[in-house]
Amino acid sequence: MNLLFDAASAVLAFLASLAMILVWLTFWLFEDGKHPEPRRFLLLAFVAGMLSVFPVLLFEAVAASFVPMSFFLLIVWAFIEEGAKFTVAWFAVLRRPVCDEPIDIPVYLITTALGFSAVENAFFLFKPIANGVLLQTVATGDLRFIGATLIHVLATSVTGAALALVFYQERARKIVYGALGLILAIFLHAVFNFLIILKGAGGLLTVFMLVWVGIVFLLLALERVKEVERPEWWQKVFMKRNV
Repeated sequence: MNLLFDAASAVLAFLASLAMILVWLTFWLFEDGKHPEPRRFLLLAFVAGMLSVFPVLLFEAVAASFVPMSFFLLIVWAFIEEGAKFTVAWFAVLRRPVCDEPIDIPVYLITTALGFSAVENAFFLFKPIANGVLLQTVATGDLRFIGATLIHVLATSVTGAALALVFYQERARKIVYGALGLILAIFLHAVFNFLIILKGAGGLLTVFMLVWVGIVFLLLALERVKEVERPEWWQKVFMKRNV
């Protein structure tokens, strides 16, 4: 009986989390409204993000067994999460011909990050749902919706924006920009976690303010990405790749 109850609670937690995530997914997909990505590849990126949670939890647990709670451990955790999200997005969609314009990179990475958040948020919602505490469930859901989910989106999209800005440039520059973007994403993610985990409730307001300021800058950055012009030689190279 308890097993069935726990299973039902887990399903409810996931559905509640998924409903929140779909709101954000719909919002961010409008950023590529002129040339929307194929739904099957968006779904592939989303599912890849979901599945990446499980190895991430394993590696984070291993890291925590060797490193005491500190900012360094938060850096390690952020490295694991951001590295995992980028890796699964790369193998799922970013290296495919369907990723054919700069804005596609942040769109797919954001989709992957939202898939990751869907499962992570479900874990946080499971306990209050299983305990039947409605108020705590709503409060937890709200905090994950306006805070933690956007932290994932913001951090991951930093890497995406960096790569998008050099989309039509040589591979060496892409590697440099991608590495710098990933380092910045890891640092931002660790700082947000530091304010939440080590500063407690007193740091929440600061975190939310920083996240929303970051989201404003992200939207501006995506507008800049849309202005990146396609060079004349690109169409020939792209057509050759797809022959």
